[in-house]
Order: sequence, then C-alpha cells, then structure tokens
Amino acid sequence: MSSPESTTIGVDTVEALVRRQLAGAIGGRRGAIEAALPGVVFTAIWLPTKQTGPALVAAGAVAVIALVLRLVQRSSTQYVFNAIFGLAVSWVFVRWAQSSGGDASDQALAYFLPGILYSGAYTIVLAASCLSGWPMLGFMLGVGTEDPLEWRHNKQVVRLCSRLTWVMMAPGAVGVALQGPIWLLGHHDVIRPELAVTIIAVLRLGLGWALRIAAFSLMFWLLARNATPLEAVAGEPAVDD
Repeated sequence: MSSPESTTIGVDTVEALVRRQLAGAIGGRRGAIEAALPGVVFTAIWLPTKQTGPALVAAGAVAVIALVLRLVQRSSTQYVFNAIFGLAVSWVFVRWAQSSGGDASDQALAYFLPGILYSGAYTIVLAASCLSGWPMLGFMLGVGTEDPLEWRHNKQVVRLCSRLTWVMMAPGAVGVALQGPIWLLGHHDVIRPELAVTIIAVLRLGLGWALRIAAFSLMFWLLARNATPLEAVAGEPAVDD
C-alpha cells in the first residue's frame, strides 16, 4: 500500500522516483540535443574554415533558434539556457585566447577548455559525494519528497544512489582523462593544435555521447532491477557517516 507521500508525488517506489527525477534532470532526448548542438555546429564550421568568429556566431544562432522554439511552444527553457550559458563561457575563453595573441587553433582549443574544466570539477564533486556517504543522486531523490534528507536513513537507498552516482560520473571522468592530455599537448605545441582540436571534437561528440548513452542505459537498468517502497525510506537506522 502506498504511503500518503508516495500518492502525493505519483510514484510508489524509490526506483520509480529516481527514474522520474533523472529523466527531468537530463531533459529527455530534446534536452540532450539542445545541449550538444551548439558544440556540434561550432566544430562542423571551424574544422573546414578555421574561422572562430563564424563558428561561434553559428553556434549561438542555433541556440537562439532552440530558445525561440521553446518559448513559442511554452515549454521549459532550462536546457537551452544551459547551452547558452556554456556557449557564453566558451566565448569568454576564446576572446581571452585572442587577446593573448593566440591564433585560430589556440582560440578553438580555448573554446573546448571550459567543458574539460567543468567535467573535471563535476567528476571530483560526484566522487567526493559518494566517498563521503552523501551520493549526489540522493539529493535528486530528496527533491521529490517532503524531507529532502530522509533517504539517508535507509542503507539500501544510499547504496543504490551511490552506485548510480558512480555510473553517472564515469563519462565525465573518462572524457577528462582523454581530452585533458590532448588539450595540453595541443596547447604546448607537442602536437599540432589543429590535430588536438579534431581529436577533442571526436572524443566529445563521438565517444562522449556514446559513453553518456551507455551510462544512462546502465542507470535505468539498475533502477529496473529492484522496487524499494517509498515508505521504507523512513523508519530505518540512520547511515553512519
């Protein structure tokens, strides 16, 4: 029998709640496309032209079109704004490289640097949350309940959230491990900057999205294995820190 709380939020199990929260955080297929498209357009234009300005303008235009479509349809603009914010940060890095005397290849490398730094910080935060016993996915679970920290009182839920957080962290960690050294080699002219940009683009747009799809598929598979009643979250001994 469902608890009053589970009836209120429309699901009966922890797994169902996490699936719903996870789907909302990802933004579905459309949200993922909106997040990736500006980077795809930038790379597609820069590689043949080696012109950073037009590539940035085209990437920005795609993001603006996506925003207008969202506004017309009166749907959530969260994922488009995330893409626009990322593009704005990349633009700042590109201008910084330009003002420092960097050529077109240096500027293209600068475009990709914020994403690498973000993935590195994201990886560290997620790993630290798991190691400390406060996995980040638990907070996502808590958003859908009356007590945001109630999940911490059930060891089974904490273990589930830890596994999911480790899986969610994996694509970013692999991306940083592969893209970071390539960026440094290109930045210090150990390899040609144009080659570094090409490799990073392939890793990010090819391998990166393949890893993300695999990670989210594994997460949803893990969530389909068990069914922990929401009411079981309460009444358990607290997890030791």
